[in-house]
Amino acid sequence: MDIGQKIKRLRTKNGLTLEELASRSELTKGFLSQVERNLTSPSIATLNDILEALGTTLAAFFKEEQEEKSVFTKEDYFVDERDGCIINWIVPNAQKNEMEPILLELETGGESQRLDPHDGEEFGFVLSGRVILVDGDKEITVRKGETFYIKGLNPHYLKNVSSAPAKVLWITTPPLF
Repeated sequence: MDIGQKIKRLRTKNGLTLEELASRSELTKGFLSQVERNLTSPSIATLNDILEALGTTLAAFFKEEQEEKSVFTKEDYFVDERDGCIINWIVPNAQKNEMEPILLELETGGESQRLDPHDGEEFGFVLSGRVILVDGDKEITVRKGETFYIKGLNPHYLKNVSSAPAKVLWITTPPLF
């Protein structure tokens, strides 16, 4: 960890000059400049004073921030094979996010899980084949290259009544799958 660089980032994030941080931490501007450039290392007590002036703690400062992953490969997918369909969770742990995308593969005669009414919205894009969107009492055909966008007001699901397999990118908000 580059302590000096991290202190400088915190200082600039807080909109403080070296002089202002020096005044708040009761240290000299020259000493803080050397710390930020990693020319000297502060004692634990001095570092604690600097961090207190920056509005943080030693524990928070040294906590390793895990970079959130934003690109996923097939190796990251979780695949759930069910009777007549395969669900590919293409974003791991998406249930902690605002939306949840899946790649749904429906065999001929296959159906997705039936989703109960909810307060969210859903979007689907048919990548291949043709599916029937059953939304309450309505049955709507959605073909390759077409999309659907529904509110979760009715029980709904997808079914494949064609003679070829179908693939659908299906996104719900909030996460439901």
